[in-house]
Amino acid sequence: MILDDVHRGIQKNRKRKRLGRGPGSGQGKTAGRGHKGQGSRAGSSRKPTFQGGAMNLVRRIPKRGFNNRWGLTVVVVNLGEIDKAFEAGAEVTLEALAEKNLAKGRYDLLKVLGDGELTKKVKISAHRFSKSALEKIEKAGAEAVVLPGKTPVAEKGKKAEK
Repeated sequence: MILDDVHRGIQKNRKRKRLGRGPGSGQGKTAGRGHKGQGSRAGSSRKPTFQGGAMNLVRRIPKRGFNNRWGLTVVVVNLGEIDKAFEAGAEVTLEALAEKNLAKGRYDLLKVLGDGELTKKVKISAHRFSKSALEKIEKAGAEAVVLPGKTPVAEKGKKAEK
């Protein structure tokens, strides 16, 4: 290996390609647009989905379902998982669940479900609890803390008016 070769051909800031600057530049005359046709004219553009007049893929594929752009992402954790992962007297928070890989990624709400048994006294903080989960938490002598969720835009508008 020759040390000179390591950085050869690498440019930190490459100059832009100057089109239509004469035959000596290699990009003169038609400036890479070819001869005649739609793409050679000024202001020509095409939809990214255009496929040469064929029915484009976006329109050929069937569309199903509904994607709610304002829907909240809810992550669920079962009581059985909490019981396995935490010791008695521990505080089960959103951060603690992320550390134990029980509630991974980005989400808006955390819901605790009642699948499994809770045998330890722990303090569980979440946005929502199922009825069965609340019953099992009370039965085990643990504590359930309901966290506030995202404030809807309509409520923010009402507060601003007041």
